Amino acid sequence: MNIADEMLQTLARAFTDTPAPRVRALHLPPAKWDGSKDGEFGALELDDGSLGLSYVLLDGTLAALVSGAQGAGLIGADALAVARGWAQGRGAERTLGFAAVNALTRHLFDRAGFVPPAAADSIGGLAPQPGEHIGMVGYFPPLVGQVTACGARLTVLELKAALAGRGDGFRITLDPRALEGCDKLLSTSTVLLNDTLDEVLSHCASARAFAMIGPGASCLPDPLFRRGVTLLGGVWIEQAGAFKHALAAGQPWGRHARKFALARTGYPGIEALLARAGPRP
Repeated sequence: MNIADEMLQTLARAFTDTPAPRVRALHLPPAKWDGSKDGEFGALELDDGSLGLSYVLLDGTLAALVSGAQGAGLIGADALAVARGWAQGRGAERTLGFAAVNALTRHLFDRAGFVPPAAADSIGGLAPQPGEHIGMVGYFPPLVGQVTACGARLTVLELKAALAGRGDGFRITLDPRALEGCDKLLSTSTVLLNDTLDEVLSHCASARAFAMIGPGASCLPDPLFRRGVTLLGGVWIEQAGAFKHALAAGQPWGRHARKFALARTGYPGIEALLARAGPRP
């Protein structure tokens, strides 16, 4: 079973005896991307106020969503049905589906009274050490220096051929086999949208830690933890109204949310969450 099907199947258990929330709204950044992180993500809002983020710059997704071509029938739809688009759809439908997965995860966490702990740093708590080989899946320029300054060796896996080559203390490659032998891995959550996670994990069997970070890493962690991910570093929206306003205006929205770091060892698991959640209010 692939990661999307397993996550949806697991998440659906929260709504066996209670209706899933409905979609209240879709919130998008301005259609013309300004190159900032704040314009890379959209948010799906459920009828209880839960918000789920998803990356919107893959394959013309933002333009399709802004045009309304992919939004017909979205408002008022069963959020679990929308979430299935992540596994069964294409393009913008997958993006909406993943946003619904993140929103439903927040809904479940809130019902269970579970709040993931705040992140202590920007690199998933990997604490690179001199001589260690660190793998980075997706090029995070602001984080490169945090790894190389510790004396660790860094290999970056990218899909963009134009980025391949050597930098100051690191190299960028298109070959996932270069991750073999890495001691620790830091991955973008976009691997969940572009279907590259399973291949990446197949080359990381010897890694002691695999941290997945980014606003999209706010999904149900159980299937990821079972596959070898050791930490999810997502975003917990704390001021929903201000967040939505900033997103629509193309303004920085980070101050209306906080980064969290949910480690496999500190997570209670889906069974405990379901026991604590009870029926939907």
